[in-house]
Amino acid sequence: MTTADYIALALFLALWALYSWLTAGSGSRFFPRLSLNRAMAERRRNWIYNSLRRDLKMIDTQILAGLQNGTAFFASTSIFAIGGCFALLGSTDKVEDVFSNLPFVYYGGRTAFELKVAGLTVLFGYSFFKFGWAYRLFNYCTILFGALPMMHDTNADRAKAEIAADQVIQMNMIAAGHFNAGLRALFLSIGYLGWFAGPYMFMAMTAIVVFVLTRRQYFSDARLALMDPVSDTKDKQERDMRT
Repeated sequence: MTTADYIALALFLALWALYSWLTAGSGSRFFPRLSLNRAMAERRRNWIYNSLRRDLKMIDTQILAGLQNGTAFFASTSIFAIGGCFALLGSTDKVEDVFSNLPFVYYGGRTAFELKVAGLTVLFGYSFFKFGWAYRLFNYCTILFGALPMMHDTNADRAKAEIAADQVIQMNMIAAGHFNAGLRALFLSIGYLGWFAGPYMFMAMTAIVVFVLTRRQYFSDARLALMDPVSDTKDKQERDMRT
């Protein structure tokens, strides 16, 4: 492990923390632009409140089932990735022969390679725990949603119904936060893979991944599709220029 390796690892962790901080809304004072995640959080609130106006909630249960299924898929993917990392550790001799003959690739030795694979395993393990906990919370959200009052009970005591809806909303948002954290780790693992080609490739790929993720959160068409054209005139003008 060289000094450049430690610098690249520190940059990776710093960019990860900075990106998580910004998209969570904690950095809105310094970067007030609304992220895609925060915009979707408001749509989640609208969805749950809208469900109070209908007795037949099959659509809502299908949405909740879809959220759980998607979370389960990524949790399974993380498990497979962890298994692949252990398999890679068992093939260190073969990998060493391949890397030693590759041009423009810095190979730091067997110990450095095993440490990098161990770090990648930790990264996938983190994403698995995030997805696993998100799946559990989405399950809790489904139970809370089932406890929402019917329309006549909602009309009789609107305040109590909104309290129940707020519990569903908060649980859904917390679950979504853990899901996004797990997905973020999977995306950043692509940048981490650059470390196997050397510390400078690691830094470059990490910067590229964070740039792409930031663009999707703050400057993508998906974000523009969620913006209110009345309250956000600037985003409306940006949408019109693109179309």
